[in-house]
Amino acid sequence: MNLKVTQTLLTVALLAVTIFTKAQGPTPAAQRWKGLEQKKVLRQRSVLDSVAFRNVGPTIMSGRVSDLDVNPEDPTEFYVAYASGGLWHTRNNGQSFSPVFDSAETLTIGDIAVNWRTGSIWVGTGEVNSSRSSYAGLGMYRSADRGKTWRYIGLPESHHIGKVQLHPTDDNTAWVAVLGHLYSPNRERGVYKTTDGGQSWKQTLFVDDNTGAVDLEVNPQNPNELYAAAWYRTRRAWSFVPSGAASGIFKSTDGGNTWNRVSAAGSGFPQGDVVGRIGLAVYPKNPQVVYAIVDNQTPTPDTTLNDTTRYYLRQFKDITQERFRGLEERKLDSFLKRNGLHRRYTAKYIMESVANGTVKPTALYEYLYVNTGFETTPEGAEIYRSEDGGRSWRKMNEKRLPTFSSYGYYFGKIFVSPMNDQKLVVTGFNLDMSTDGGKTWKHIDKSHIHADHHVAWINPRRDDHIIDGNDGGLGITFDNGANWVLANTPPVGQFYAVTTDDAKPYNVYGGLQDNGTWVGPSTYKYSPSWLADGQYPYKQIMGGDGMQVQADPRDNVTTYTGFQFGNYYRLNRNNPDATAKKITPVHALGQKPYRFNWQTPVLLSKHNPDIVYFGGERLFRSFNKADTLIPVTGDLSKGDGGGNVPYGTITSISESPLRMSLLYAGTDDGRLHVSHDGGYNWKSLNEAVGKKKAPLPQGLWVSRVLASHWSEPRVYLALNGYRNDDFRPYLYVSEDAGDTWQPIGADLPHEPVNVVREDPKNPEILYVGTDGGIYVSFDRGRSFMAWTAGLPFSVPVHDIAIQQRENELLLGTHGRSLYIAKLEDVQGLQKDPDWLKKKAARAKEKAAAGK
Repeated sequence: MNLKVTQTLLTVALLAVTIFTKAQGPTPAAQRWKGLEQKKVLRQRSVLDSVAFRNVGPTIMSGRVSDLDVNPEDPTEFYVAYASGGLWHTRNNGQSFSPVFDSAETLTIGDIAVNWRTGSIWVGTGEVNSSRSSYAGLGMYRSADRGKTWRYIGLPESHHIGKVQLHPTDDNTAWVAVLGHLYSPNRERGVYKTTDGGQSWKQTLFVDDNTGAVDLEVNPQNPNELYAAAWYRTRRAWSFVPSGAASGIFKSTDGGNTWNRVSAAGSGFPQGDVVGRIGLAVYPKNPQVVYAIVDNQTPTPDTTLNDTTRYYLRQFKDITQERFRGLEERKLDSFLKRNGLHRRYTAKYIMESVANGTVKPTALYEYLYVNTGFETTPEGAEIYRSEDGGRSWRKMNEKRLPTFSSYGYYFGKIFVSPMNDQKLVVTGFNLDMSTDGGKTWKHIDKSHIHADHHVAWINPRRDDHIIDGNDGGLGITFDNGANWVLANTPPVGQFYAVTTDDAKPYNVYGGLQDNGTWVGPSTYKYSPSWLADGQYPYKQIMGGDGMQVQADPRDNVTTYTGFQFGNYYRLNRNNPDATAKKITPVHALGQKPYRFNWQTPVLLSKHNPDIVYFGGERLFRSFNKADTLIPVTGDLSKGDGGGNVPYGTITSISESPLRMSLLYAGTDDGRLHVSHDGGYNWKSLNEAVGKKKAPLPQGLWVSRVLASHWSEPRVYLALNGYRNDDFRPYLYVSEDAGDTWQPIGADLPHEPVNVVREDPKNPEILYVGTDGGIYVSFDRGRSFMAWTAGLPFSVPVHDIAIQQRENELLLGTHGRSLYIAKLEDVQGLQKDPDWLKKKAARAKEKAAAGK
C-alpha cells in the first residue's frame, strides 16, 4: 500500500472518532466529495475486480422517470433520466437503450438539457420530487461529446435540481433551478447562472433557506426574459410541509441577473401559506402567453356539514358522553360498517361501553383517525394563464382537476403544444390533456400506462406525438393518448427489499417503489422472446409500493408481503389474488391505531417458519403463520413525533440464528432493544451503551440490526442519517448482545448505510450496502474494499440477500433492479488473490481432458 493511500486511510480513521460517537448535522459537500475520493481508494485496493455481478432484471415494471430530452429533428433519438437509475440514450424510438452516465459519482437525476446542435448534455443531479426515496445529488455535470465523457461543473450543495435551462444560441450560458436540501435548510437554493460553460456560477435568485427553485422557463425569442417557480417546502422524517407563503413566480428581464415576483397580491395568482409546488410553460410562438400549474393546499369546503342522513368521523372528535347517548343506533351501525370495523363492534356494544365508562366517547375518532396531515382534501391542481408576460394571471380550469390533490408535491409540471396555445398536458396521478386552454380536461393515459407522471414531451412538428415519463417508465403515443406503446427495456427498477426461497432453481422476491412485489427465477436473462407467448418470467404478486417479502422455505410458495404503511398479507404466490389474507394487526376500541413504517419489517423465524415477527411501534409475533399476531412489547419508540408522517416505528427486526429466544428490534427514531427470553422482557440498548465504549449516536434511523450466525452474543448495527441530510456511514458491532459497541467501517465513504450481511461460510467476511454501492470486508469490518465489477460506479443498494444453498449473493438496488454474484469466488479470493486465475486454469484443463 503506497504512502498516499496510507495517509488517506489514517485521515478517515481519525474522522471516524467523531463520526461514530456523535450524530452530526447535514454533511457538508466537501466531506461528501472527500468520501468519493475515499471510494476510489477502496476501488484501487479491491481484489474483487474480476468477480462480476450479473443483472437479472426485471425490466418490465421499470422505474421512476424524472426527465427526458428529445431530438426535435429526429424524435426517434432521445435521452431518458431516471430518478435513481442514471441517464439512458436511444436512437431507435425506445426499442433499446444504452446507459451513458454510469461512470458518474451519482445516478440520481433531477433534470437534463441537451444542445442537439453541438451534442452538449447538461445533467442536474438530485431528483426534485421530494419523496421518501428522492436521493440527493452532487450538483451539475456536463458532456461535450454526447455522453462519452463527463466533467463535473459544480453546485455541490444543490442536492436537488428542478430544471436546467440552456441559452438558445450560446452554449456556454445556462440557468439552473436549485431546489436545495430535502431534510435541512440551506442557503444554496434558488436560481444559478453560468456564462462560461459551468466553470463558474452566480446565485441570482434567493428567497429563503427553505424555498428553492423548482422550475425555470425561458422566452425562446428573447432569452433575456425568464420565469422561475419558487417552492417553499420542508421535510422531516415525521413531518412534511408542502406549501408556504414564500412560494411564487419570479421573472427576469435581464438574462436572469435580477428577479421580480410577478405572482404577488393583486396578480390573480394564489397567495399565502397554501401555495405549493408550481410548474411553468411558455408558449414559444407568443411568449407573452405563460401557463402555470400550482398545488393549491387550500382545504376544500366540507360538503357533509349539512348532511343529517349519516354520521361522519369529524362528529366524534370532541363528542361528549351526553351527545353520544343521543346517537341513533341505526345510523351508528351504518357508520361502523362503512368504516370497516370488526363485526363485534356493533352500535349497541359501543353505546353500552361509552355509557358504563369502558371507553371514552371520543374512542371512535381515536380508533379510526390516522394523522396524515389532511383532515380535509385540498384544492390540489389549478391552472393559471397569463397573456401579458406574467403581470396578471387568470384561473383557467372551470372544475376541480382530478390530476392530483393531497400529494401534489410529487408532480406539478405543465406543457404547452409548440403549435397550439390551447393544447396543454399536465402531469399528476393521471396524465391529463386540455384542448381549450385549460378550461376542461380529460385523462389520456390508458390502463397499461403506469400512474404518477413526471414529464411529457410534445413533438413540435406533430403535437399528437407525446412521450410520457412516469413511475413505471416510458410511454409513447402518436394519437394524443388513444394508443400507447411502452419503452421499458432498461433494468431501472427501484427495489426496497430482496429475498429468496429454496426452490430449484431458486426464486428471487422483491418489493419496488410504486411497482408492487414481484417474483422471478434467479436464472433470468433478458430476452424479448417472452413477447411471443406473453409469459414474462417475473410475476407480480401484489401492488402498491412493494415492501418486504418473506417466503416459507418449506413449500416455496407461502409468501408474506405487502405495501406501504404495514398493509401486509399472507398468500400463495401461485394464486395470490385468491389466497391473500390480510395479516396487519388491528388495534382494539379504546386504543389509537398502530403505527407502521413506510417499509414495515416482517420476519419468519429460522427456527420455525410458523413463527412470524411484524413491526409497528410495537413488536408483534405469531405462532400460527400470522393468523393471529400478538404484541410482545409496548411502544419501543419515543412516540409518534407529532407530525403528519407515521413515525416512531420499528424498522428492523432480527432473531438470532443460534438461539431462538434472542431478539432485537430497532426503530426509525434510533431506539434499539433486545430480549433474551423470546420477547417476554426487553432491555433498551440506548441507555446500556457508553459505560465502556463510545455511545451510539442518538436519533438516527436504524436501517439494520443483524444477529450473527457465527457468535451468539455478536450483533451488527447500521444507522442511517439520510433523513437528516447526514451522509456519514454509521456501522457498529457488539460482542456482548448490545451492552457495548465498537464502531467498524472507518474507511467507508460518506454514503448512508442500508444493510449489513455476514458471509455464510467465512465469519471474517462482511457485506455492506450503502446509498452508493456495496463494500466487502475480509477482517470483520476493520477495513473495506469496493465491489464494483458489473455495477455502475455508484448505485443505491437497499438490501442484500444470500442464497446459502447456491452460495450466491443478491443485491436489491434502488434504481438498477437486481444483481447476483457467486460467493465462492469472493471466498476464494479472501484466501488467495490468484484464486480466479487458478480456477480458470483448472476449468481449461478439465475441458481439454474432456476432449
